[in-house]
Amino acid sequence: MTRSGPRCRWCSEPLRDTFVDLGKSPLCERYLTAEELDCMEPFYPLHVRVCRHCWLVQLEAYVPAEEIFTEYAYFSSYSESWIAHGRAYAQSVINRFGLNHRSLVVEAASNDGYLLQHFAARGIPVLGIEPARNVAAVALERGIPTCVEFLTADLARRLATEGTRADLLIANNVLAHVPDLRDFVAGLTHLLAPHGVLTLEFPHLQRLIEGNQFDTIYHEHFSYFSFTSAVRILSDSGFSVFDVEELSTHGGSLRVYAQPADNSSRPVLPAVPTLLEREARAGVTTLAYYGGFSERVQQTKRRLLSFLISARDAGRHVVGYGAPGKGNTLLNYCGIRSDLLDYTVDRNPYKQGKFLPGTHIPIHHPGRIAETRPDFILILPWNLQDEIVTQLDYVRTWGGRLAVPIPEPRVLDGLEPVPIPKPTA
Repeated sequence: MTRSGPRCRWCSEPLRDTFVDLGKSPLCERYLTAEELDCMEPFYPLHVRVCRHCWLVQLEAYVPAEEIFTEYAYFSSYSESWIAHGRAYAQSVINRFGLNHRSLVVEAASNDGYLLQHFAARGIPVLGIEPARNVAAVALERGIPTCVEFLTADLARRLATEGTRADLLIANNVLAHVPDLRDFVAGLTHLLAPHGVLTLEFPHLQRLIEGNQFDTIYHEHFSYFSFTSAVRILSDSGFSVFDVEELSTHGGSLRVYAQPADNSSRPVLPAVPTLLEREARAGVTTLAYYGGFSERVQQTKRRLLSFLISARDAGRHVVGYGAPGKGNTLLNYCGIRSDLLDYTVDRNPYKQGKFLPGTHIPIHHPGRIAETRPDFILILPWNLQDEIVTQLDYVRTWGGRLAVPIPEPRVLDGLEPVPIPKPTA
């Protein structure tokens, strides 16, 4: 932050307008061991602002990316639906762009190789770029060539000099994680071959607002993109967007297809102007569009606390399912600790036996649910609701019920949502 206040990470204009202020929270992927529970834990502001010049919604970079992502707790392969998503994407782009053994597919933030494995299995050369050493090690064990570094303009220039230019360059769910947006996008420019295709996936800001998805705001997410702001950023950087798809992932995402601006071999498809026009009608380039979100967030907090307090007063037990980053934003903002949520479970062995940041709620193996037979299970990764509902079907045997906090707190009766009853006097 400068003395004159924060400035936009893209256009450098002063940031004067609040989108939402979620108070202070610890890093959402900083899971604690038992020995760390009595140590000081740093909390940082979750004050999100909108730039009235380029309309990029953003959080200040209070913590260097190296501190967040060098050792990381998120492994994509622990979600079956995410594996299926990656497999379907790979098949689609292989067919659409005619990728073969002479092509090169490069992925920025390649995680544990969950996506590139589908290209490698088809004999297509791949390269992953992944800064988290522990996650990259899993990809390397799978035989996925991985450069264990952050993608920067300098790294991209070095790779390009060595002859590494991507026919397909993938940047899925990484754009939001980049504090130095200009340097990262410049890296994409250097890495893409002259006739190559860049695809990006990122949560859609319009869906975040419409779906009240405030828990997707955390320190690892520095920016929140409308299609309008993303197109501007790519256009400013020498790319031309030629297609866009709306996805259901992460509560509603966009998949954007771009090519170098001086390559007109792929025509701009109708989906691009259609979505830009829809956002314009919604008012994404007006401050009024971003107003009112804070009040809805506060109402959700009150309703969730009301449910948990009434459940506890009635002698009911509530536990969590999952230990995602979004869950930690939710729990810390609402002030929910183990007095209201007994514990949570997660399929990722990396998290089991540890404690959630800030709230210190213990994380167990999923088998803990069958052992303790709680009355309610609160699904924290609500974006994977369908997958998790299927996994937890067995809780009906003792009358257990499932609940989700977003877009509004509700208990699931079968697959149909019903309102959470307000506590009685």
